Amino acid sequence: MDHIGVTVNGRQRPMVGVSAHTSALDWLRGIGLTGCKEGCAEGECGACAVLLATPRDDGGTDWTAVNACLVPAVALDGQEVVTAEGLGTPEQPHEVQERLAEAGGSQCGYCTPGFACSMAGEFYRLGRRAGEADAADAADTVDGRTDAHHGPNGFDLHALAGNLCRCTGYRPIRDAAFALSDPESGDPLAERRDRPAPGAVATRLGDDGERFVRPASLDEALELLRDEPDAVLAAGTTDWGVDVNLRGRRAPLTIAIERLPELRTFEVGDASIELGAALSLSEVQHRLDGRIPLLDELFPLFASPLIRNRATIGGNLGTASPIGDTSPALLALEARVVLVSADGEREVDLADFFTGYRTTARRPDELIRSVRVPLPLAGLASFHKISKRRFDDISSVAVAFAIDLDDGVVASARIGLGGVAATPIRARATEAALAGRTWDRETVRDAASVLATEGTPMSDHRASAEYRSLMLGTALLKLHRSTPLEGVPA
Repeated sequence: MDHIGVTVNGRQRPMVGVSAHTSALDWLRGIGLTGCKEGCAEGECGACAVLLATPRDDGGTDWTAVNACLVPAVALDGQEVVTAEGLGTPEQPHEVQERLAEAGGSQCGYCTPGFACSMAGEFYRLGRRAGEADAADAADTVDGRTDAHHGPNGFDLHALAGNLCRCTGYRPIRDAAFALSDPESGDPLAERRDRPAPGAVATRLGDDGERFVRPASLDEALELLRDEPDAVLAAGTTDWGVDVNLRGRRAPLTIAIERLPELRTFEVGDASIELGAALSLSEVQHRLDGRIPLLDELFPLFASPLIRNRATIGGNLGTASPIGDTSPALLALEARVVLVSADGEREVDLADFFTGYRTTARRPDELIRSVRVPLPLAGLASFHKISKRRFDDISSVAVAFAIDLDDGVVASARIGLGGVAATPIRARATEAALAGRTWDRETVRDAASVLATEGTPMSDHRASAEYRSLMLGTALLKLHRSTPLEGVPA
């Protein structure tokens, strides 16, 4: 284990005494960096946030905020991490820390280090000042400022959406964020952005009872899967961490795949857009740059930036959760999943990929290589998520629409649903009820009554079965109201 190490706050730190399932949070606290706190152990509070050096498309580095409670410590082998202690000291605080103190943005202080790290990630974001124009053009004002979510300095408050505070209140924290200037000349973390981020390091840890392997190549990963089909695949580890922390699961072998180049492709062709399965949702959003409007509506509603910075598109499909938010959208887009094994590749329609509750058509020796979205896209697309909170919450119901209209007539309709069955599903009966009919109130009301009967919704602590059914029909009515067509009766 003495060859496994991480650069933490500019200092190389060997990992001693860690297992395959030790979290980065526990390891950091074990070496005395106790600014990281465990609040929820499932990535919902952000008290454990740290900054991770991640590669930028132009060859530089981004400081990306992530939840340390969900990341295996050994997965950071060869990487660079900055904790709240690495931002500044009591004698010389970082500007983020100084502004939080001046604004009264800390009370009990438990959540403050996590807020400081998430805030620093946005502080160092390239292009932040470009947000000034967006704020200046906004029509609404809040407390004299333009735009409730962007400060005059371009700071995007959504960067803090994964951090919860239970005593200070968010107004002082917002004031601190909006008071930030730019990194000063000579700021070491700002200068670090101009150099490449660390590459992936092939890693092996543990014995036959509990092992962690980061393969050096895709071929090695596929050979491991073929020989040990009970191995657990780990990419963004946002589910893996919850299983370890809250469910006490200990896989005999964990295979880390998120840095394999073959799983990080991004290609825009004439017939499809291909998204590498190991791209994080934040990376997918950045690289798409608005090319798929339906996914653009989804991304801000998917958990929080801390989660999206790690969670992968392949992992969200692979877990086969009936409430995974990407699944309904990709179903509506008629996406296909590319599976790869040591024997070769095969392609599966996403509608056939989910075979039961948290089960898929993926064989134990396969992994998801990419997701293909066919082109052209539907002209009318929308994503509706019903949850208790608008952001950083789990869906009660998710509905994705992709509808093609030809002179006001529905030429085709694809509707993906989440939260109303044991798997994400297509609303086939509703699609048929819409096809060939005029996109008007009568058609939509008829189809909405069909949509309300789709799936087999159940009652749980998030919503009743009746509420879920009602929300299905309401989503279609809402879509119609928001898309009036010239010459077509509303």
